Amino acid sequence: MDMEQNDQKNDPQHYTLRLKKPNIDRLKNYRRAPSRRAQLASSLIVLCLLFGLIGGWFGAAVYEHNKKNDPSAASRQQIVTSESQLFASIAKNVGQSVVSVDVQSQTTAQNFFGVFQPLTQQSAGTGFIISDSGIIVTNRHVVPAGTSSVTVTLADGTRLTGVQVIGRTADTSSLDVAFLKITDKKGKKLTPVKIGDSSKMQVGDRVLAIGNALGQFQNTVTSGIISGYGRDVQAGSQGGSSIESLTDLFQTDAAINEGNSGGPLVNINGEVVGLNTAVASGAQNIGFSIPVNDITGLINSVLANGKLQLPYLGVRYVSLTADIAYQYNLNVDKGAYVVPSTDGSTSVTPGSPAEKAGIAEGDIITKVNNIAIDNKTSLTSALTRFKVGDTVTLTIIRDGKTITARTVLEATPAS
Repeated sequence: MDMEQNDQKNDPQHYTLRLKKPNIDRLKNYRRAPSRRAQLASSLIVLCLLFGLIGGWFGAAVYEHNKKNDPSAASRQQIVTSESQLFASIAKNVGQSVVSVDVQSQTTAQNFFGVFQPLTQQSAGTGFIISDSGIIVTNRHVVPAGTSSVTVTLADGTRLTGVQVIGRTADTSSLDVAFLKITDKKGKKLTPVKIGDSSKMQVGDRVLAIGNALGQFQNTVTSGIISGYGRDVQAGSQGGSSIESLTDLFQTDAAINEGNSGGPLVNINGEVVGLNTAVASGAQNIGFSIPVNDITGLINSVLANGKLQLPYLGVRYVSLTADIAYQYNLNVDKGAYVVPSTDGSTSVTPGSPAEKAGIAEGDIITKVNNIAIDNKTSLTSALTRFKVGDTVTLTIIRDGKTITARTVLEATPAS
C-alpha cells in the first residue's frame, strides 16, 4: 500500500476519477458474460491438457518399442550375460586341456662358509596339451636346466608323475618354449587344445588367460584384450641373475600371475593364440605372450618327430625400423638387415643355409615365403613357423633391387 501511494505521488500523469454510483439492483439481474480473451484462454488450457495426454501415451508407446528393438539397458544386460556365458564356455572347454606343472630341479648354492653345495628347488607353472598322446607345451623357464622330475596335474585333479622333458629352446633363444611328454596317462583321455592363427589378432581383441596362478590356484581364468604386438622385452625371474631377450610378443592386460607362465592365451573362438610367458614388474596388467604362430613350426616338428628341432638360417641381423634405417643410411625401414661385420668376422655363417642361398652382408631380407618381416614379425619368428627340412623362398633387397633365393632350413647346431 505504501509503495502504491508513493508511486501515485511521483507519477505526474496520475488522476483521481469520480465515477457515477452504479445501480446495484439492476446489476443483480445480470451475470458477467465471459470475455473473448477468457474463452480463448480456456480453450488453450483444454488443448494443452489434451496434447499432454496424447504426448504421454505416444512417449510410452515409443519407449516400449525402443525397449523391444534397441540396445537399451535390457539389451545391454543381455549382451553382458551372453559374454559371460561365452567366457564360461571357453574356460570350461579349454580348461580341460590346461595342466599344472610341478618341477623339482637341482642347483648349487653357496653356504655360510662360502662352499657351494647341491640344492633342490621346487617350482610350478602351467602347460597345455597339444596331442592326445600327451605332448604338452610350456615355457623354457618353467623347466629350467637341471630339472630332475616333472609332475603334471590334470584339470580333474589327477596327478601324473614321470613326465619327460622332450626339449627346451636354448637360454639364448628369443623363444621361451619347452615341450613335455606324459609317459603314463593312467587311462585318462587327454583333450588337445585348438591352435588358432595369431596373425589375425588385432589390438583390442578379447582374450582369456588360463593358468596355475601362484602355483596353487589351478585353472585360474582372467580376461582382457590384446593391448599391443611386436613387443621386445628383457625378462628374468625375481632375484635371478639370468636375463632373457624375448621378441615379437603380444602385450595383454589379461592378468598373467606368477605360475601362469606356460599357459594359453585364448581368443573368443576358444583357440590358443599365445603362450603366456612374462609380466611387467612394478606395473598393473601388463603381460606378454608369445604369438602361437611363432611356435607352430616347433609344434609340428615335435608332433612329427617326437623331438625339438629349431630351424636355422645362419645370419646375424638387426630388425629394421625408421631410426635404424636412418643410422645405416638405408632406403628400406622394414626387414632383416644382414649387418656388415667390422671385426673381421662374418655375418653369414660358413656352410649355413644362408650361405648356400647366396645371402651376403648388406642384404635386407624382407620375406620368408609370403611372411613379411616387419614390426610384428622378426626373421627368427618367421623361420620358426617352418620345420627343419622345409624349403623356403627368401625375398631380398640388394643394392636397391629385389631378388629371390631358395634354401633348405637345417637344424640349429648344438653349439
